[in-house]
Amino acid sequence: MSKLAVLFPGIGYHKDKPLLYYSMKIAKEAGYQPVYIDFSSIAWDKADLRDPEKMKELFEKTMQIPLKTLSEMEISSEDELLFVSKSIGTAVAAYYAKMNALKAKQIYFSPVVQFGGFAGDYGLAFYGDNDPLADHTKIEEICVEKKIEAHLIAGANHSLEIGNTETDLINLSKMMSLVKTFI
Repeated sequence: MSKLAVLFPGIGYHKDKPLLYYSMKIAKEAGYQPVYIDFSSIAWDKADLRDPEKMKELFEKTMQIPLKTLSEMEISSEDELLFVSKSIGTAVAAYYAKMNALKAKQIYFSPVVQFGGFAGDYGLAFYGDNDPLADHTKIEEICVEKKIEAHLIAGANHSLEIGNTETDLINLSKMMSLVKTFI
């Protein structure tokens, strides 16, 4: 059985940050072969994530990277596909799956509202209510509409942290337990 896990990071939140690092570690332990998409070559500004026009431009730039990286692979032939995404990567992962009619399990960390236009009806999402880059009320509505299992991290910012190390580690542990069960 072939299993592939594709990581769609945020632009400023790379594969070695806790949410993505541990999710991919869990995926590898479950037998998934990892593939990492890298958005580090893209110039951006946090303000871009608040401006719909700039966000559209940023999305179009980020979309080119997985198109190139994954087009060289035949991921549709995998027995199981898992997409793990963060921030703008949530919109890119959802769009890529929809565009290619892929049945991929989706894990969304700090989804941006734009992911909702592409998200399928199966996934796991984590979002904070103190995230300046995404409207948590809209994220919740999208998750309910799409039947995505959603978990609000009270007081959490875009990195799903609240600023207290002990609480952040407890929340990370709870999230990873849910990720492991989902995978």
